[in-house]
Amino acid sequence: MSTSSAVQAYNNNMVGPVMRAGDLAIAVIEAAKVDNPGKEVFVDDKRAYIRIHTEHEMILNRQTIEEELGRPFKMNDLEVDLSSFAGQIESRDNSIRFYFNTKV
Repeated sequence: MSTSSAVQAYNNNMVGPVMRAGDLAIAVIEAAKVDNPGKEVFVDDKRAYIRIHTEHEMILNRQTIEEELGRPFKMNDLEVDLSSFAGQIESRDNSIRFYFNTKV
């Protein structure tokens, strides 16, 4: 690891899902923008998967994802397309939260 990438990794407080590309990932991107007002949502599209992240905390609400998908959605269905995530995760029936308790 180069010095610049080591510094970048040390200062990285990004959290969020890494998802298989598809309709659900697109809906999650839009939901992340709606459910996290005032935060910049970063999207890194690698074709096969999409990394969706923001600094320190990201909340995704079931209702917002449903609105973006245009159909009913259960939060535990997110796990099917969730290949990884950054940060800690707190999952509930109607929302999911990616976060860090301690900021670097």
